Amino acid sequence: MNTPLYNFVQNYISSDPHRLHMPGHKGAKFLGCEPCDLTEIDGADNLYAPQGIIRESEENAAKLFGTGATLYSAGGSSQSLRAMVYLAALSKPGPLKIIAGRNAHKSFLTAAALLDADITWLYPEDSGYSLCRCGISPRALERVLSEHPDAAAVFVTSPDYLGSTLDVAALAGAAHSRGVPLLVDNAHGAYLHFLKEPRHPMDLGADLCCDSAHKTLPALTGGGYLHVSKTAPAVFRERARGAMAMFGSTSPSYLILQSLDLCNPYLGSGYTEKLAATIAALDGLKLRLSQKGWVFCGDEPLKLTLDARPMGFTGGELSALLQARGIYPEYADPDFLVLLPGPETPPGTLELLEETLAAIGPRPALPGPKLELIPPHRAMTVRQALFAPTETVPLGAAAGRVLAGLSVSCPPAVAPAVPGEVLTEKILEIYGYYGIEGVSVVKE
Repeated sequence: MNTPLYNFVQNYISSDPHRLHMPGHKGAKFLGCEPCDLTEIDGADNLYAPQGIIRESEENAAKLFGTGATLYSAGGSSQSLRAMVYLAALSKPGPLKIIAGRNAHKSFLTAAALLDADITWLYPEDSGYSLCRCGISPRALERVLSEHPDAAAVFVTSPDYLGSTLDVAALAGAAHSRGVPLLVDNAHGAYLHFLKEPRHPMDLGADLCCDSAHKTLPALTGGGYLHVSKTAPAVFRERARGAMAMFGSTSPSYLILQSLDLCNPYLGSGYTEKLAATIAALDGLKLRLSQKGWVFCGDEPLKLTLDARPMGFTGGELSALLQARGIYPEYADPDFLVLLPGPETPPGTLELLEETLAAIGPRPALPGPKLELIPPHRAMTVRQALFAPTETVPLGAAAGRVLAGLSVSCPPAVAPAVPGEVLTEKILEIYGYYGIEGVSVVKE
């Protein structure tokens, strides 16, 4: 598969150009990557109106993912996610109403504020509260859809940060039976299409989907995709490019775009086999560590999520132990530790991880938290709260106040409260458990 973007830049560099254009470094090496860092000069195409090399590269990506269209993002999934919310607004006249899983990333909330969306939340059906897990059943979605027939879209996050996936196919069926499109934040699952049995949201019936290529593929940080399905409403295909332009810089990083371009031949030549070998190695590691008492969570094949408390640790304590051996986890909270290996993980890293965890002896199990999330009362919309005058108060003075800030919505989290909702003692107890000492509230 060709790499038109990368080839253009390499040819430009080899021509020994006199750079009388942006960027200001003029190709001089400060970080070292500057010679490859271009702007929209003649021939380099335009990300938001591509007619040449960017368009050709995106078409290559669409073929690989089997989509109706795949658009590049140099602003990660955040840019693509906001574009999806905007496209939902275009798909149905009148006030924007969205049914959304509660573990929405903060970029969803900021998009909702900018577009003044009315959100109906789907709360987790799992027993007990976890900051990151939000199981949603098709039956629950069907019930909420019947109560809100004017919804413009359903928005869910799968996989979640702990590596749990939803039944996207069944959720898509439930949404489509009511004529409502399904939007999926698949930031952590760009690789899922390349499993031996593809499990990407685009394979399972989603209409729009955002991927963070940089999270699991060898793309630079900020590289992402917006996927549009072949059967999506026409407005999604027709307006996707403009939607991306609304939320992206007019100076997108050509370093990021080149890395997305180079991902295409990587994905198209032996990646499925490389991915399968990596997953097999991870399955073996999990089996051996499970026999030593370690408990793993989630069903996403590239994540190693440890339930730390049964072994007598918090996730933060385990993270510190691993970092002392030079192993840096993806995420830790009081309950879980998340590790994110992949096909490009260097040789020896998994062996060191296994050796380190195997050497950590179990301690008496820590009791699990007794946290309960009761859906709070909404006093104002997300937009009203985010645009209101605010002040920061300690948790002890926050009960009864209206939340104004985005407290725990990144990573994609089951927010105890979102802007516009009234803070209760139960909510403040959750904040305290996760180490939050103060919150931004609407001034009275």
